[in-house]
Amino acid sequence: MSKTRILYVSQAIQPFLPESDISKAARQIPQGIHERGREIRVFMPRYGVINERRHQLHEVIRLSGMNLNINDTDHPLIIKVASIPTARMQVYFIDNEHYFKKKVTWLDAKDKLVGDNDERAIFFARGVLETVRKLSWAPDIIHCHGWMASLVPLYLKELFKDDAHFENTKIVTSLYGEGFDGTLNGSLHEKISFDGIGAEAVESIQIPTFDALNDMAILHSDALIAGSEELTGKTAALFQSSDLPKMPYAEASLGAAEVANFYDTILEGKEVAVEE
Repeated sequence: MSKTRILYVSQAIQPFLPESDISKAARQIPQGIHERGREIRVFMPRYGVINERRHQLHEVIRLSGMNLNINDTDHPLIIKVASIPTARMQVYFIDNEHYFKKKVTWLDAKDKLVGDNDERAIFFARGVLETVRKLSWAPDIIHCHGWMASLVPLYLKELFKDDAHFENTKIVTSLYGEGFDGTLNGSLHEKISFDGIGAEAVESIQIPTFDALNDMAILHSDALIAGSEELTGKTAALFQSSDLPKMPYAEASLGAAEVANFYDTILEGKEVAVEE
């Protein structure tokens, strides 16, 4: 029997970015799942603030070289990789000079949203899915962490819905309290529609707020996890009202066993209720 394959897609991972609910969970859960005999792949964006020399990032030439068309413009997809020696874990980085060269994360030096975060999120989501296809590695579960990864469920269920590579893939979304104020570029839904995704599928992000992106992710997921002890009001309501299988918050360092059981339950098609 082949090992269960889990793909982790996160906007932040320790030690490449500072500690947060997201970066901690995306570092500790994959390690715990790997130690339990599952096969894993881990992806995050290669923000310009990440020190490539310190973390020994290097380009994976066999995976780089594709172009992704974003808003009618081609952008080269570059894949880099680094190891976390203490975790015996590799992390793949989605990179592109236009989107990720600037020395910022998703916020600039004044803690304002970076202007092209909408296109960066599209590039990241499509880049991960295209790279996994190129690896000929079909995940049983894709586990998304953070709003920068919130378009992955949409693209998987809409753009790749007829792709045999992802035919049996389930999407798990972890929801976090770490969000942003304001909105992304208001034309996000139009840029996604340019990829051939119908307008009705992106109706909920015509005003792309943090909660709207979470709503979009929930609508295209198969199961949910509360990644933070406290969620924003609207996202908390969306989580509670969803009929999807749900797992309540668990400290990342302690939650790998619970997450592993949750994965198994999802793959077996059983119902899961939120613990009160």
